[in-house]
Amino acid sequence: MGLLCTPTSSSSSSSSNAVPTLFLICCAFFVSQAFGARTPHPETFLPFIWPLPEKFSYGNETLSVDPALSLSGNGAASNIVREAFERYKGILFKHGDRFGFLRTLRSAYDVNKLSIIVHSNSEELQLGVDESYNLFVSGAQPLSGAGGVTIEANTVFGALRGLETFSQLCSFDYTTKKLQISKVPWSIRDKPRFQYRGLLLDTSRHYLPVNVIKQIIEAMSYAKLNVLHWHIIDEQSFPLEVPSYPKLWKGSYSEWERYTIEDAHDIVNFSKMRGINVMAEVDVPGHAASWGVGYPDLWPSPFYMRKIFPFELFHLGGDEVNTDCWTNTSAVNKWLKNKNMTAEDAYEYFVLKAQNIALTKNWSPVNWEETFNTFPSKLHPRTVVHNWLGPGVCPKAVAKGFRCIFSNQGVWYLDHLNVPWEVVYDADPLEGIQKASEKKLVIGGEVCMWGETADTSDVQQTIWPRAAAAAERLWSPRDFTSGKHAKGTALKRLQYFRCLLNRRGVAAAPVTNYYARTPPDGPGSCLVQ
Repeated sequence: MGLLCTPTSSSSSSSSNAVPTLFLICCAFFVSQAFGARTPHPETFLPFIWPLPEKFSYGNETLSVDPALSLSGNGAASNIVREAFERYKGILFKHGDRFGFLRTLRSAYDVNKLSIIVHSNSEELQLGVDESYNLFVSGAQPLSGAGGVTIEANTVFGALRGLETFSQLCSFDYTTKKLQISKVPWSIRDKPRFQYRGLLLDTSRHYLPVNVIKQIIEAMSYAKLNVLHWHIIDEQSFPLEVPSYPKLWKGSYSEWERYTIEDAHDIVNFSKMRGINVMAEVDVPGHAASWGVGYPDLWPSPFYMRKIFPFELFHLGGDEVNTDCWTNTSAVNKWLKNKNMTAEDAYEYFVLKAQNIALTKNWSPVNWEETFNTFPSKLHPRTVVHNWLGPGVCPKAVAKGFRCIFSNQGVWYLDHLNVPWEVVYDADPLEGIQKASEKKLVIGGEVCMWGETADTSDVQQTIWPRAAAAAERLWSPRDFTSGKHAKGTALKRLQYFRCLLNRRGVAAAPVTNYYARTPPDGPGSCLVQ
């Protein structure tokens, strides 16, 4: 674990200049410990934690962590917390004294217990769930010599975020062969900037096996993303089983490129255990060639869909609708004439009818921005407008009282391989919005992994590490991710995070490649690529 310091003087500065600087740093540290964690200046000391916490302070001690680390506190009663604790132990203790040869020497380790305190018994995961947490790592005590680690959160999902941060404080020392926490004591108080921090995954253009989807979800939890937007079906394929319409998944590419009801349940439950909601998308009517176009009565049973996807948001698509196919289809054209409708009227009718179905099942409908651009006054007030075509849509949507998700394709479409990490990092969902009341209506943002040119062979390196750049924008305070030195310090931290992903088995591509997902251009450390 290292700390990143933006230099304030050249390396040739005299030692006399260093003394008062060191004195000021020490004073600042003791003040921070006396009054709790404080927001540091965004251009001075930044730890290698991704995304950066809201407030933190640290010291200069180093503690070792026992491979037999135990879990205590009332959080241990939660299956979600216990399983996460065991997962992170598996991540952290890959080297050294894994088999307990030094465990009889209790003095060999400083930290042998992690306490997790959760203030709510509720484990319901919905939009806006409290993900805040406090993380405290105390220094070695005078008598026992032991240190302590405590995570305090209002919900189990805040505890999960705290566990991820704790894991990033730890690093393996290859000299002592122990897991260590540097810069102790730590005091971290953290919460997300936005409640919706998403990744779209397209499994229609290319089928992704369930285990690959799970690997992506696992990596999302490392970056504290919290919504998987599952673009399950599109005009190319319909891979999802729908019991009420058993022939629909005949639109899949093949019999084995499909998701059963049990698969979908498994993915949703796997995600929840990591604090991630799954928002399903049935993109109609413009992307429904795989199961029927322009027929509002041909709709998968809301009953089954609601049971599988409990998240309160359901994406109904509504983008890129070519109404010519309706007027050129005799049966549909006849229906239009009987209803005295134009094709444009039918587009509106279809979207609003689909919204009504979702609303009756207590889903809040999410629609791509074309619906807002075409008939904003007709959309239900609970509609969430999903921006993608370009900038300036969220300001217009929130001005009319709608909630909005930011996914401007010029900056947050991951299939655009020529968009570098710094462009992703610079984008901000609140751009162009001034009123505080309207800023609250931007629930967050989402990077989109469209699957036309990505499959199992390259999807991870197309997503990472650029998705992590957006993840920090969505989690960390704006002050940390802006300013004249922000991108310089962010680059080093992002390269470190990319190394962390690689160590955890995630095929994240080099940060600085001109084209995303391409291999390194030569030998070198992952810390500089």
